[in-house]
Amino acid sequence: MNSVRLFITLLLAFITMNSSGQDLLDQLRASSDNDPRPVTGTFKGTRIINGQSIETRGKGNLEVIISHRFGRINSGSYNLFGLDDANVRLGLEYSILDRLTIGLGRNSLNKVYDSYIKGRILQQKTKGSPVSITWVSDFSIYTLKRPELPMTFERRLRYVHQALVARKFNSILSIQFMPSYVHRNLVPTEIEGNDLFALGMAAKVSLSRRVGITGEYYYRFGNDLPGYNSLGLGIEIETGGHVFQLQFTNSNEMTPSGFIPSTTGNFFDGDIHFGFNISRSFQVGKGRLD
Repeated sequence: MNSVRLFITLLLAFITMNSSGQDLLDQLRASSDNDPRPVTGTFKGTRIINGQSIETRGKGNLEVIISHRFGRINSGSYNLFGLDDANVRLGLEYSILDRLTIGLGRNSLNKVYDSYIKGRILQQKTKGSPVSITWVSDFSIYTLKRPELPMTFERRLRYVHQALVARKFNSILSIQFMPSYVHRNLVPTEIEGNDLFALGMAAKVSLSRRVGITGEYYYRFGNDLPGYNSLGLGIEIETGGHVFQLQFTNSNEMTPSGFIPSTTGNFFDGDIHFGFNISRSFQVGKGRLD
């Protein structure tokens, strides 16, 4: 009888402990579900097509970006449908902090040097923060020789400021808006103002964990503006530390002070440039590698 009582006592104690442990586990899970968590992977790269995404890398991360734009596809077979021509940008990005990046690049077209600072202001979370916001300030200098013009240093400068606002709705869809301000000290024609406002819109649709389709469009505000609004479609592929982006766009320039105000091709007339971005990340300082 004592053995039976002892067995029943131990069984009841075990059931009580198991129930208490399960209740505690349920509470921990509920607490974890209620805690706001950062939403990551809104876009795969720090670029979407021509423009910047809200993404910033971890502290101490160095990213090498090689961007390439061929000539227009409708230039014909003699020009191998644009493959005979090329505009190349070589760029470096370094993350000083988890949310602060500086960048430097050189473009073969118009021999433009560009630099920028990019900072994450707000991180989207599962609760509390519905969007991510990143600020970008870009400075570029146009160094192509123009003997027909008195090209002073000040005339060669251009500035762009952008507020990037993005939301990852689920594992498939991400959308970003890019209010932009462009200032050029020297403009090509008298009818163009030195200041220009534009609104960019971009989206990514994920086909799988590592492959997605992207689109990007910049609408310029103003009347009788020369050229066309920048438009691009692409596909991005992530493999380890590399991100490959293949795209079709009517913009040949790859800096915001170039492609936002100065896109000369009509996408729907076939003035399309095939191009790609390749990025590779290296951890050169203490921090996390994204």
